[in-house]
Amino acid sequence: MSTSKGKKRTRNIPVLHEQVKEQHSIMVTPATWKKLQALAIDADKSVSEYLETLIRTIDGD
Repeated sequence: MSTSKGKKRTRNIPVLHEQVKEQHSIMVTPATWKKLQALAIDADKSVSEYLETLIRTIDGD
């Protein structure tokens, strides 16, 4: 999971999406969490970025 080369992350400035991310929480079973982590690792992303990409793909963004 990385931004394009040369782009420095700056607080409150969106890099990958048009909005700054906010903290939210979801509750999942330990088994589901492990599956999410494995899927994110396979995609070379964090769980947060994996879910963001998944939802945007489903929603057509």
